[in-house]
Amino acid sequence: MDIPRTMQAVRFHEHGGPEVLRYEEAPVPELGARDALVRVKGCALNRLDVWTRRGMPGVKIPLPHILGCDVAGEVAAVGSAVEHVAVGMQCLVHPGIPGGPSVERLRGDDNVAPDFRVLGYTLDGGYAQYVRVPSDNVFPKPENLSFEEAAAAPLTFLTAWHMLGRRRADLRAGESVLVIGGNSGVGVAAIQVAKAKGARVIATVGNAEKAGWAREIGADEVIDHYARAGEIHKAVYELTDGLGVDVVVEHVGPAVFSQCLKALKRGGRLVTCGVTSGPSVEIDLRTVFAKHLTIYGSYMGSMSETLELLPLLADGRLRPVVDKVFPLAQAGDAHRRMEESAHFGKIVLAV
Repeated sequence: MDIPRTMQAVRFHEHGGPEVLRYEEAPVPELGARDALVRVKGCALNRLDVWTRRGMPGVKIPLPHILGCDVAGEVAAVGSAVEHVAVGMQCLVHPGIPGGPSVERLRGDDNVAPDFRVLGYTLDGGYAQYVRVPSDNVFPKPENLSFEEAAAAPLTFLTAWHMLGRRRADLRAGESVLVIGGNSGVGVAAIQVAKAKGARVIATVGNAEKAGWAREIGADEVIDHYARAGEIHKAVYELTDGLGVDVVVEHVGPAVFSQCLKALKRGGRLVTCGVTSGPSVEIDLRTVFAKHLTIYGSYMGSMSETLELLPLLADGRLRPVVDKVFPLAQAGDAHRRMEESAHFGKIVLAV
C-alpha cells in the first residue's frame, strides 16, 4: 500500500473557538519501529477535544495540533519491529498511550502511570487521513460495527466501564445507578454498561425526545434535568421511595455535584470523570461522613479493560450510538453541535 508524504488533516494553530480549526495539508507521520500507521475511516468527538482546542491552564499543546482520541480505520503500514499487527487489518485504536515500564503498568493500571498520555490531547490524533499509534494500541474492529460505530466506542465505553467496574465504583447486579447527562457519549455508554451489569438505571437528559432514546438503550427511569434543575436529588428520591441510589456517574461538575451527593443512599458511591460546567465544587463534608459516602475520580481506563470490552461490543451487548456524521472538512460544525449539547450519543467525523 503506497503511503503519500502529505495528507489532509484538521489542525489548529492557536487556541480558540471552532473557527480556529483548519482543514489543510499536513505531513504524514513517520513511523518508529514499534508503531502502526492507521488510515483513518472514522474519528469520534469528545469533550476533551473542545477543552484542548480552547486551551487549558497549565497544559501546553504542541502547535499546530491535530485533535481526535477515538479512531477506527485500517492499518496502512507498520514499523520494522511489529509482528502482531498486519497491514490491511480493520481496527479500532485504544486511545490511552501507556508509556514506559512502571509499577502502575505492571499491575494493569496504565491509565494512572505518570507518563500516561491520550491520543489527540498532547499527541496528534485522528482528525486526519492517517494517524501514528503504538502498535500495541491497535485492536481488530468488531465485524458487526461500521467504522463510524467503531470510532464511537473506545474512549466513552472504556471510561464508563472503568467508572462502574471493580477499579472504581464496582457496580453490582441489583444496585441502582444515576447517570447524569445520559445523552452524552459517556452517559450513553454508562447506561448500557450499568444495564449489562444488572443494575436499575436512572438517567438525566434534556428533553422528551432524548428521554425516549435513553429508555431504548436501557434506562429504566428518566429525569429531565432542565425541568428539575436544582432538584435532581428530589426526583431521585421520588423514584426510589426516598432512599437514593447506590452509585452516581457524574461528568458535569458544579452544576449538579451537590445534588449528586444528596441523591446517594447511605454507603453510596459517586464516580466523576469530567468538568463540563467548571472545575470547582463545594462539598458539605457532613454529608460525606454522615452518609458514609465514597467519591471516586476516574480517568479513562486501562488497555486490559479495552480487551474486556471488545467481546461485549462484538456480540451486541454494548452498542455505540452515533448521533451524526460530519465530513472531516466540517469539523468546526461538529464542534459547534457538541458545544450546543444538541447530540445524543457520539458525533463522528468521516475521513
